[in-house]
Amino acid sequence: MPNAFFRSSLRSFATSARASHHNHHHKNHKFLSPNSFLGSWEAPTDPKEAEAKLARVRREYAKQVKEVRKEYIREMEAMKIEKQQKDEAHREALRVANEERKKLKAQAAQLRAQERDIAQQQFRQILMKEREEKLENWRMKVKMHEGKKTEKKELLRQQSSAWINEGDLEKRVVESMVEVMYL
Repeated sequence: MPNAFFRSSLRSFATSARASHHNHHHKNHKFLSPNSFLGSWEAPTDPKEAEAKLARVRREYAKQVKEVRKEYIREMEAMKIEKQQKDEAHREALRVANEERKKLKAQAAQLRAQERDIAQQQFRQILMKEREEKLENWRMKVKMHEGKKTEKKELLRQQSSAWINEGDLEKRVVESMVEVMYL
């Protein structure tokens, strides 16, 4: 209900505003000054003279209308040429803007390609470094393994020099027993 009241009061306000604007315009309107041609016609007494005068007025009017039409055609042609020039300038500006945008886009694509190449190059270098480290680690492990093997062999060789043949084994065992007994 309050909403309807609000709308009706708003509508009456808008109507009164329009009416006051119309009245204001009506009060402040300025009329043109009277034309000297209007009311200047004096009816001739002779019908032939009236016809000749009317024909002259018609010819002058036709000339004026012809001149106005020529001027209108010239203005329209000038406006058409101006519009064509503006359209051409606008198309040229669009073409230049498109070329600039394409150039910037190509430069951005080229920059991204260079960054991609740099990133790939860095990735390859990191991979190569890791491979070298792994290879070095593998070589060290192989070297360590070889070192342990040679140590084992050396230890085995040293121990094998202390080994006794089977024939000498019985003799040595007996000698060790005899030594132990005498101690």
